[in-house]
Amino acid sequence: MSLAERYFESEDLHPIDMVETLAEHHAWDFDRVADDQIAMAVEGQWRTYAITLAWSDHDETLRLICTFEMEPPEHRMAQLYELLNAANDHCWTGAFTYWATQKLMVYRYGLVLTGGQMAGPEQIDTMIHAAVMSAERFYPAFQLVAWGERTPEDAMQVAIAEAYGRA
Repeated sequence: MSLAERYFESEDLHPIDMVETLAEHHAWDFDRVADDQIAMAVEGQWRTYAITLAWSDHDETLRLICTFEMEPPEHRMAQLYELLNAANDHCWTGAFTYWATQKLMVYRYGLVLTGGQMAGPEQIDTMIHAAVMSAERFYPAFQLVAWGERTPEDAMQVAIAEAYGRA
């Protein structure tokens, strides 16, 4: 049975309920923060990412944020912001930002579902995996700029290079 078939049998199609079922299906640690919000931990190759999805009735948007801690040295912040701009040029479905106060690198995406539209479980699953894949893709570049003293241009070559094989 596909993920979507499980939901079409039910009348309750709240997006956060779907996310909770997906988290259970993938065995991700999660916490249902509220009726309209869930937080989970998703293991990647480089690190574990904190992912929060929240539903906003006000603007009918399913918001996703994927974060990981990062404390770059102050003298590298200009280069990191330059790299963020370059990375965002390669992200069509979301964008990175750095929250300096919280010391978090953040990937954000909002899925607008106005007019009573519903996101399917496959769509939500793809949203989550796209966030993790974007974080995985650019994580090494962020590290190289912050601590490897590499230029944003050099670091981007790591992120956009075609990977072959497995290390």
